[in-house]
Amino acid sequence: MLANSPCFRRLVFSIPFGISALASPKTEETRALSVPADTSHWDLVGQASVVEYQGRACFLLDGGAAVLKDFEMRDAVIDVDVLVTAAPRGFVGFQFRIAEDGANAEEVYLRPHESGLPDAMQYTPVLRTGRNWQIYNGPGFTGAVVIPRDTWFHMRLEVAGAQAKLYVKDMQNPALVMNDLKSGIQKGQMALYDLTGATYFSNFEIRPTPDAPWIRHFPPMPPGTLTRWSLSPSYDALTRNPEHALQQSEIDTTVWQDVEAEPPGFVVIYRYRDAPHPRVSFQGDFSRRLEPQPGMRIVYARTAIAADRDQVKRLMIGYSDDVSVFLNGKILYRGRSAQGFRDPRFLGIMNPENDAVYLPLKKGNNELILAVSELGGGWGFVCRLTDLED
Repeated sequence: MLANSPCFRRLVFSIPFGISALASPKTEETRALSVPADTSHWDLVGQASVVEYQGRACFLLDGGAAVLKDFEMRDAVIDVDVLVTAAPRGFVGFQFRIAEDGANAEEVYLRPHESGLPDAMQYTPVLRTGRNWQIYNGPGFTGAVVIPRDTWFHMRLEVAGAQAKLYVKDMQNPALVMNDLKSGIQKGQMALYDLTGATYFSNFEIRPTPDAPWIRHFPPMPPGTLTRWSLSPSYDALTRNPEHALQQSEIDTTVWQDVEAEPPGFVVIYRYRDAPHPRVSFQGDFSRRLEPQPGMRIVYARTAIAADRDQVKRLMIGYSDDVSVFLNGKILYRGRSAQGFRDPRFLGIMNPENDAVYLPLKKGNNELILAVSELGGGWGFVCRLTDLED
């Protein structure tokens, strides 16, 4: 996925962090700040320039970002005019609440090449430099919108506490309601960015708003969800055989980190381990999907399942990108779900209904270990135990 390219990481995650010299006091009457497209108020990163287009002073971004200088935002309303060119592909939008270390942020963007489709726009948290678009999908994360080409249209982003709304063309009805912002970052910088596909931005305004209450809106935790896990350190995946179970000596000597799944049962490994950013060969050439992928990382996840008798349970499992499932030291399943792996347009979206594995549980405690590998787009898994149908 282009959003994980090293080039783009350098664009946004190497920016200097400023303190709010531009910010107005947070009162009910805070006025909008109209910020011109120039280098006095913005840091330009990557393929970014100030130009005049159709009589407007604007930014031209094509694999670049414009980062608002000396401005730290919590809650705000952001307005900008956008013109998307006829490039074959595009990823165009906002990053906001970019943390001081540059590794964490919130991000919402349009995919002009998917105009009108269910994933024409997407929100994703950025965690430890990793975007999580394969994990966070559906209502609150993706949506359909018609995206004009070669004509100006307006975009607005309203950020309030742990929620946000994106407006595209229609300023009365939000195109995407982000009901629960996932990064946990409450303050930071903001940027306009374009991953690819030349795009113009003009008439930028930002209006700080009073701090809204920080209220999380978690989805329910479904019955049978496995929530308590322990994670190993991250390893170079090419030094490990994902079909080999860990030896007991390895289990005993590994430093395990206890983690709790977040509703609806996701273990998002980017929250705990740095994101890898390899150049994935088969995303551009399907015939290379079985080649080793240098830079791929692997983490082992461990939990216990107690059974009151010998029985078989169904394990519903979603994962990104690859997984091996071991029960009591024996491999039961090996799956690969990376973007572009199963077919050239396969996205690798994580869902608990992706696959089912049947666990032959013995009476007493059973050790379940997953080996989860990552190439990009979100690193994680979700597991639910269910009874077999009669």
